[in-house]
Amino acid sequence: MSLAIQLPPREDQVEFNLRVWERVLADPALAKLDGHIETDRHGHIIMTPPPGSFHSSRQSRILLLLDRLLGGRALAECPLTTSDGVKGIDVAWFSDLRYSASFDPRCFLEAPEICVEVLSRSNTRAEMEEKRALYFDAGASEVWLCREDGTMEFHGAGGPLATSCLCPDFPTVIDP
Repeated sequence: MSLAIQLPPREDQVEFNLRVWERVLADPALAKLDGHIETDRHGHIIMTPPPGSFHSSRQSRILLLLDRLLGGRALAECPLTTSDGVKGIDVAWFSDLRYSASFDPRCFLEAPEICVEVLSRSNTRAEMEEKRALYFDAGASEVWLCREDGTMEFHGAGGPLATSCLCPDFPTVIDP
């Protein structure tokens, strides 16, 4: 049996997400925890353990490559309000214009042009499909996945891409 969950429209969720995220950022107990924190559409906290060495290394390499190849703003662990809470994008690339338009001190109000998720063993295909849909719903132009072996997958709103349209010189494999 298949279950479909209807999420609220993103614009209806933004103010709620911002209030919840403001509390998360101000919580001294949460600030001491190691790991990755996100929320769901109900304001519940979702925590995952800190990433391993390969994850961190690939995340850094992707960030540096985006900065070198595109300029703009390449960010790590970028908080984004979505229709399913606040999600932390592993690596994000914003044009200067999009960055200015979507910046909020709590979290970004619109997705960067490029959202990159570096996969870990704990990630499921369904989870990544959901994040990809959430990022496109929030305005992303492309969503990239870096598999555990370093192979890159590029996706546009219409489906898989052979290479990135926004950064065609980006490598298809990222060394650790």
